[in-house]
This record gives sequence, C-alpha cells and structure tokens, in this order.
Amino acid sequence: MVIPCIDLMGGKVVQLIQGQKKALEADEPLVMLEKFAAFPEIQVVDLDQAMGKGSNDSIVRKLSAHATVRVGGGVRSVDRAKTLIESGATKVIVGTATFSSSGVNHEFLSKLAAAIGPQKILPALDSRNGKIVVKGWQEITAFSAENVIREIEPYCEGFMCTYVDKEGMLEGTDLDWFRKLRGATSHEITAAGGITTLDDIRHLQHLNIHAALGMAIYTGKLNLTELAEL
Repeated sequence: MVIPCIDLMGGKVVQLIQGQKKALEADEPLVMLEKFAAFPEIQVVDLDQAMGKGSNDSIVRKLSAHATVRVGGGVRSVDRAKTLIESGATKVIVGTATFSSSGVNHEFLSKLAAAIGPQKILPALDSRNGKIVVKGWQEITAFSAENVIREIEPYCEGFMCTYVDKEGMLEGTDLDWFRKLRGATSHEITAAGGITTLDDIRHLQHLNIHAALGMAIYTGKLNLTELAEL
C-alpha cells in the first residue's frame, strides 16, 4: 500500500528535510486530502505537537472526518490517543512515549493497548545513525529499531519506521535497513524516509512493506496516478 503524507506545521502542509529544515509548503490541508482521494489511507502528522511547539488539532479533526487517516505527532498520553481515535483517526502513531530512559515503556504501551486496542497503535521506530530518535527527532536514544521491535510486538499490529538519515532528501532510502526490520517481525511495517522512485516502492512491496510518501510526491518526482495504480 502507498500512503501519502500530510505533515502539518503552523496550520500549513509542509515538508521538512530530516525533520529540521522546511523545504516547502503545499496546498491547504483539505485540498491535499482531495488530491489524495484515490488512496485508501492517509498519514497525518502534527509536527508542532511532535516538537512541543503548538497544535494543529482543528485541522487534524477535519482531515479525520473526511478520510481514513493514521495520525501522529505528540501522542504521549493515553488521553491524547483516545481523543484522536474519537475524532476519527483509525490509528495513532506513537513515538516518544513508546520509550523510557531504560528502554521500551511497557507500562504506557500496556495502558494504551487496553484503552484503544493494539490494532489501532503504530509505534514509531524512527532512526538516525542506527538509533531511534524521539521528541520530533530531536533526541537520540540508545536503542536500535531491530533490537526492540519484538519487545513492542504485543502492544500493536504494525510499526511506522522512518529512515531519518534520508528523510526529505530525495536520494533513495536504505532498503537493507528495511530488510533487517522485515526479518525481525511479522507485523505490518510502513516505511518512510527517502523513498524516491517507483523501484524503491516495488522493492518495499516485495518485502511486504507499505510506503509512506512525502517529498517525492510534493516535488512531482512521483506521479499520483501511477502511485494509485500501485
């Protein structure tokens, strides 16, 4: 499955390079949603929430009401996750709260799974230089995705995995890394970060991995019609 991304910052749809430098602004959120109408699921991330710099909740609610969306960004409490689900999100992406200073945050994940169900939880295993990054990708942990993925499996049915090293750079992704992750879990995996060509997507499909796409769509590197056919 191909999943277009709508990343929100300051009420606008944006694309960042490696989660830091803003590269572009796109059309209004609902306009982008209409452009993505042919796709079965959309990924919406509130970057302001992720970085602790504000909120785009009203926009997230509108998008959730008009399409099948998975939502992430600042989901660090059970109440926040429940609110997103009640607002129409089909799944929530949980990054920072998945981990504590000592490792996997079992207490939080257990409460979250009990509250909304494992099928609605997508832990984010976003990695830079081989280590998981949290707090809007601003803080590096001591953990690697391939070493903790099995430990998190009981609380979810899928993972959101971003190769941050290549995010937004249009240089291709690291298929070897995703191959390692595929070998580490039988759960659903969604890949992101540097996916630039149809060949990238086909390689991921061969691994039974979904592709979440941002920069390649917004810059026209990938054609929406061709992607919808995939």
